[in-house]
Amino acid sequence: MDCLFCSIVAGKAEAERVIEDDDFVGFLDARPVFRGHVLLVPREHVVTLPDLPAPLRDPFVALGQRLCTAMVEALGAQGSFVAINNTVSQSVPHLHLHVVPRTKGDGLRGFFWPRTKYAAGEAATYAESLRSAL
Repeated sequence: MDCLFCSIVAGKAEAERVIEDDDFVGFLDARPVFRGHVLLVPREHVVTLPDLPAPLRDPFVALGQRLCTAMVEALGAQGSFVAINNTVSQSVPHLHLHVVPRTKGDGLRGFFWPRTKYAAGEAATYAESLRSAL
């Protein structure tokens, strides 16, 4: 298999599994932001969130919610950081939800990319473009 996450799902690659059901597998990230960082993946090879079949959307988010709760209860985290990359910065081309335990003062600050500002009137143009596409 060329996809690392498909290999993990199939049991052909090692990973410390945390949660699994018929549709998803959650396992510890081999290079965690913080200890306890989990990646939740669909068993089916799906590359990005827009590719996830509709019947899997709610169960995917529901398992993500369970992981967020478990991090507080089991790890003593105060909360969590939850993220999905689609194509850009997606190190493995298989949909995965990062659920990272967080504690105030843990050193993680904001987002990892540069921030910008809209020029006068520019925000309205972007918003209209998005509304039109939706």
